Amino acid sequence: MTQASRFATYFHIHLVSDSTGETLNAMARAVCARFDDVLPIEHIYSLVRSPRQLERVLREIEAAPGVVLHTIVDKALRAALEQGCRDLDMTCVAALDPLIASLARYLGASISTRVGAHLRLDHDYFNRMDALAYAISHDDGHATQDLEAADVVLVGVSRTSKTPTSIYLAHRGIRAANVPLVPGSEPPPQLFQLKRAVVVGLTLSPDRLIEIRRNRLSNLREDRESAYVDIEAVRAEIVRARRMFEKHGWPVIDVTRRSVEETAAAVINVMTAGGGQVEVLS
Repeated sequence: MTQASRFATYFHIHLVSDSTGETLNAMARAVCARFDDVLPIEHIYSLVRSPRQLERVLREIEAAPGVVLHTIVDKALRAALEQGCRDLDMTCVAALDPLIASLARYLGASISTRVGAHLRLDHDYFNRMDALAYAISHDDGHATQDLEAADVVLVGVSRTSKTPTSIYLAHRGIRAANVPLVPGSEPPPQLFQLKRAVVVGLTLSPDRLIEIRRNRLSNLREDRESAYVDIEAVRAEIVRARRMFEKHGWPVIDVTRRSVEETAAAVINVMTAGGGQVEVLS
């Protein structure tokens, strides 16, 4: 156990939503990440839409005192939750209120009171689902005959975050395929014939790549040494990939110090700079 974890501050955070709770959960994690050595114990209550459900939530909040964040829209339920928290002497925050109020003032628009309004099954939702299905079916070099239907094709050696980046992009409505560069094998010829899809190369430092690959082998309980983790072989893989990227004029993103979210943002920037017309969903 590290010193940081021994002295970390743990606290209960109760996330109460009348919808799926995904927005609230993402906000809570983003905020908690701003504090060093603070580890939240999350309690998530989704689809809270009746007084009976709220009573159960308040009992659980009372049993584990902490901070309450909510996105309850219904006025009666909201009032009951906030009063219940006051009775328990607990902090209760309506997470979206400041942003909604600011936008309402700026836009001069009325605020919707429809539960789950942000999750309506609209055009954007189906775009995301279509992009996700495409990313899954075109992962790791599969279905290469249909690469031209992609918005972007990610290319790189093994363990350069191609798959998670493709999935993340799909959640933004971007159809992303990925093609691995495997030693001793040539990429599919369709990759070099694309006219609409943007091709982006992903690369990584040799040391970091070997570290990731060793962790992968460890998880698979495979401890044999091979070219997969040999420093010279890995360097040769990376050099070969970089030469291919340069030969075809593909933009390159170094993912060594990037999270998946940062890599995806860089890919979107490349697509935008290239004059692509793809719509990025928020």
